[in-house]
Amino acid sequence: MLKVGLTGGIGAGKSEVSRLLVECGAVLIDADRIAREVVAPGTPGLAAVVEAFGEDVLAEDGSLDRPKLGSIVFADPDKLAVLNSIVHPLVGARSRELEAAAAEDAVVIHDVPLLTENGLAPLYDLVVVVDASPETQLDRLVRLRGMTEEDARARMAAQATRKQRLKIADIVIDNDVPLDELQRRVKDVWADLVRRAQTSQEPPQE
Repeated sequence: MLKVGLTGGIGAGKSEVSRLLVECGAVLIDADRIAREVVAPGTPGLAAVVEAFGEDVLAEDGSLDRPKLGSIVFADPDKLAVLNSIVHPLVGARSRELEAAAAEDAVVIHDVPLLTENGLAPLYDLVVVVDASPETQLDRLVRLRGMTEEDARARMAAQATRKQRLKIADIVIDNDVPLDELQRRVKDVWADLVRRAQTSQEPPQE
């Protein structure tokens, strides 16, 4: 098994890269998706979030109002740290369960937005960083996700810097490119990952 940490700044296109890797044959463990699962209605995770931030972060149906919570924590590093201390251990435990269920020869992609911020690089055999310029990130967040420029800049500022992400990268996928070029680059990276996975399965030489 090859354990790969995949990360990138918000708006860099990490989700598109993870989708393309799954098409190639990767086993995906999506930390964002798991993070939603562990704070679903009725979970201990949601109860802990409400205890920390109050019932104002709940929507009318009792689910977590993620935009409301986001507007609170992304503007306050201390509150973001509190949220992370609740959610991250739950996400980590569930991720390990899913990884244990993967085949021995699998390439397992851990899609982890805050991999850099939380010092998680040592958990993986290698780290792939999806990189885009801050200008590209801002444009995508405003134009494609409908964020205000102020909100987009706040969320970018709450994450690691581009330099910090690139420092931990074993492989960098430049996503300041059209989709067809990104697809080609991801296929090249996939071929590399498969080679590495096969090498890791080879018995040691006598």
